[in-house]
Amino acid sequence: MSGVSSGAVDCRAVRFRQPRALAIEHVEVHPPGPGEVRVRLEGCGVCGSNLPVWEGRPWFTYPLSPGAPGHEGWGAVEAVGEGVDDIVVGDRVALLSYNAYAEYDIAPASAVVRLPDALNGRPFPGEPLACVMNIFRRSGIEPGQTVAVVGIGFIGAALVALAARAGARVIALSRRPFALEMAERMGANTSICLVDASRAIAGARAITGEDGCHCVIEAAGTQETLDIASELTGVRARLVIAGYHQDGARQINLQQWNWRGLDVINAHERDPAMYRRGMQAAVELVARGDFDPGPLWTHRFCLTEADAAFEMLARRPAGFMKALIECE
Repeated sequence: MSGVSSGAVDCRAVRFRQPRALAIEHVEVHPPGPGEVRVRLEGCGVCGSNLPVWEGRPWFTYPLSPGAPGHEGWGAVEAVGEGVDDIVVGDRVALLSYNAYAEYDIAPASAVVRLPDALNGRPFPGEPLACVMNIFRRSGIEPGQTVAVVGIGFIGAALVALAARAGARVIALSRRPFALEMAERMGANTSICLVDASRAIAGARAITGEDGCHCVIEAAGTQETLDIASELTGVRARLVIAGYHQDGARQINLQQWNWRGLDVINAHERDPAMYRRGMQAAVELVARGDFDPGPLWTHRFCLTEADAAFEMLARRPAGFMKALIECE
């Protein structure tokens, strides 16, 4: 059935009160407005971009709003606002919202993607999967190309899987042995440890010869990985910046970029419509069985254990790829 809810609901939400200091608060979530839906969340992925919020930076203001900065939620629609015709109460959905470390959140109906029955019982943090699909689309990977992915977290590992599925020869580079094992599980042909950057570059170059890679995806968001990714490119290659560079300015070797005639692609999207397009593509891909992100959800926590989830993200121990915070 569809309908308009007239009342607020009581909701438990994680609140960042200070760096490394979380609390569970009870808040009221208002009814959805026109064009909105209210979702009873099943869970929310923990994004690497949230780590600076956990650690604290001078430009953040605490406390954050309840549920922020959770933006990788999924769950079931509990109420719809006026004018929403294509989403009904009971639909299971992935959503693009911003306070999803909670039991409920509100989102525009235009930022919601329905999950088919094939995904019943499976977690589906749609926003990071949308990022993967959008980065992959902009990377322009073709069969037979050599592709390097520098930095194997969740995004990097998923991109390895999609590049391998597209018929590329994939080189995965990471500091963490477990991440390299996961990359091989996802289809990487070669894995190279990044502990010694010069040696890693030489190892990748030994595979590609003087031609370099057709496409290099930088997926860690550091100066070092950007430098390494640049070194691995061939002439007229695509250098795709997928890492989230949020801790200051970067330097580049523009002479190298010019000489090689690189196509440099900033693969971050800001248009909600593009996020939704990526979510829809991810839903279809996973529902068909063409990509299984399940092995990448390595750690799960309940809402009251959110601080442990962030500690895990900060430490990234062996066996860690991505954490989910799930509602009970």
